[in-house]
Amino acid sequence: MNAPEAQPDEHFMRLALDLAAKAGDAGEVPVGAVVVNGDEVIAQGANGREAALDPTAHAEVVALREAAKVTGSWRLLGTTLYVTLEPCPMCAGALVAARVSRVVFAAPDPKAGACGSLYNLCGDPRLNHELTVTHGVLREDASRLLSAWFAARRL
Repeated sequence: MNAPEAQPDEHFMRLALDLAAKAGDAGEVPVGAVVVNGDEVIAQGANGREAALDPTAHAEVVALREAAKVTGSWRLLGTTLYVTLEPCPMCAGALVAARVSRVVFAAPDPKAGACGSLYNLCGDPRLNHELTVTHGVLREDASRLLSAWFAARRL
């Protein structure tokens, strides 16, 4: 799906939020991700750890795996990953390893965020690749979705 000319970051984050909501409805922590090349979505993912019984089935990893299949390469230079929650160390490491050019996230993760909150793996010059990080796009929407999902499980 191509982005409208105005506000492409919000457009693609809304797609990620839709995936997150579906994941939440399926009993997964509501996190969604899309990989974009230019103005075209080439892959998407949602948390699937519970269904897959896979601790690595985070939305970002699922989307990166699909993007590599679609492009025929694990090198995803020139792509942007949009995700509703700040990537954890595993996912930030995967972004670096995949050579993603940019990550855009909505809500920060003060307990596990590795794109600025606790760590900054995406901008660490000691690693073999750095990527641009944009944060806060539709932050309130993502935070509300996550808060409501966790609150419903505490009842």
